[in-house]
Amino acid sequence: MQTLVNHQLAKILFMLKLNYISVFFDGQPAFQNINLTLNQGKNLAVIGESGCGKSTLLKSIYGLIDLNEGEITWKNKPIKGPKFNLIPGFKDFKFLEQEFNLMPYTSVSENIAKHLSRQTPTETKEKVRFFLKLLDLEHLENKKVKNLSGGEKQRVALGRALAKKPELIILDEPFSHIDHFKKHKLRHALFSYFKRENISCIIATHDTEDVLGFSDKTLILKDAQQIDFRETETIYNQPKNKYCASLFGEVNTIIPEAFQLKHEFKTDELIIYPNEIIISPKTNFTAEVTDCLFKGNHYKIYIKHKQFNLVMQHHCKVEAKTINFSIDVKAIKKRLN
Repeated sequence: MQTLVNHQLAKILFMLKLNYISVFFDGQPAFQNINLTLNQGKNLAVIGESGCGKSTLLKSIYGLIDLNEGEITWKNKPIKGPKFNLIPGFKDFKFLEQEFNLMPYTSVSENIAKHLSRQTPTETKEKVRFFLKLLDLEHLENKKVKNLSGGEKQRVALGRALAKKPELIILDEPFSHIDHFKKHKLRHALFSYFKRENISCIIATHDTEDVLGFSDKTLILKDAQQIDFRETETIYNQPKNKYCASLFGEVNTIIPEAFQLKHEFKTDELIIYPNEIIISPKTNFTAEVTDCLFKGNHYKIYIKHKQFNLVMQHHCKVEAKTINFSIDVKAIKKRLN
């Protein structure tokens, strides 16, 4: 009996299922054999180099592209492409593409209100004001969309997508046109709203800030293939390879034996992050400093040790041409475990 209950509960929790799905264009895979599940109210980040299939995958999940292989389900209901639907797009989802389909000759508030159905005028007005505040658009509510900047249009498109509360929202580079100083506040406000309203989210992005801290799970694509799908923190701490790690920023690959670490790490290659190399005057490892870049709350130091070109972080500027350094074994072991 308990097994049956657990099985039924799993069906409820795994709202979205991608069962080994593939799409081909002219015989070439846009993506192939993608297999994952996403729970209700959870966020999934899709990352990978340009051209790896992120946007095509998002369109397929929404129902804009027919699958060649596999199946997509939401609450155990199959999601079909345009061959099976007169109006493509799954009714319980909203999809924000990189191109915004806004009404250019109407105001910001009218664009958002357009998607509020079955509401009284008072309720519509309150909802519109809520989204204007959430997206920092209050000062633009009466401005025509055609007169907005790219970042402002992107926020209006977000408001439209959220106006009729979706069960799953699909975002393709949603902050790409938004000023950096506005992006952080908006991102936090949006993902807090998703969590509060139990809205699932899939976001394709090149910005690691969209991933770290906001996504529960991450899917990594390369050459149309699924490279990894795990909890985001696990992928960062235990990357499968340098490609996966480098999607979060600059990384180093070293041979443990070359740094007297073969007994600490039983592997031929070891991926280490810049913060895991430290200046240590008492060590025997000497490196030439090739560059030093100010990054705000730290400096990024580029060094060369024998055949290894490495990047490290330090809290202050390094003026010396050579330094002594060490690998922070304790920090690496803590991350890996």
